[in-house]
Amino acid sequence: MLTVENANLHYGAAQALRGISIKAEMGKITCVLGRNGVGKSSLLRAVTGQHPLSAGTVTFNDTRLNGLPPFARAKQGIGYVPQGREIFPLLTVKENLETGFAPLGRRDRNIPDDIFSLFPVLKSMLSRRGGDLSGGQQQQLAIGRAMVTRPKILVLDEPTEGIQPSIIKDIGRAIRYLRDSTGMAILLVEQYLDFCRELADYVYIMDRGEIVHEGLAETLDTPEARRHLTV
Repeated sequence: MLTVENANLHYGAAQALRGISIKAEMGKITCVLGRNGVGKSSLLRAVTGQHPLSAGTVTFNDTRLNGLPPFARAKQGIGYVPQGREIFPLLTVKENLETGFAPLGRRDRNIPDDIFSLFPVLKSMLSRRGGDLSGGQQQQLAIGRAMVTRPKILVLDEPTEGIQPSIIKDIGRAIRYLRDSTGMAILLVEQYLDFCRELADYVYIMDRGEIVHEGLAETLDTPEARRHLTV
């Protein structure tokens, strides 16, 4: 289980997170929703070590992660799919996937077949440069790269952003498959309400750096939840 407790995060004098506490359990999809600028991506930066907390703790499987750099958290089993994909445009698809070897021992440095089962287009494009792929294909590549690291929890920052509907469905199927077949935890930040409603086991809604609602996915249809999601 991933646990964030009483997390505060600052960018200089600006406070992005205010006493945030969430849990992401193994074998479940946990979704964090909220409008733009409420601190969702900052929460994931705190989880993955991209930005230090001002106060509070991040714990994964009873190991306190505070102070650990991102590469050390990857070795602990945290796979990260950042907003905007951040693939390497001049490397081939195969080389992009192989960058996921970094936290692995020598014996585990191979690309799992599951990646090509979930995203067959990647197998047909292994020699193509990452920058030549469409946005949706790059998102599939970013998820595949995270899967190469053999994560115990997969952290995704707005994976549907700017993606065509057919690929959104493929990504949803892949996330559901990973939960059901591996039992890994999935922590998903999204703005696309229907995507979360279909996938999530548990949801949190953020506003102004705080958790303002939490509950099962069915609670997204309550007036209280919708009040924090409408523009």
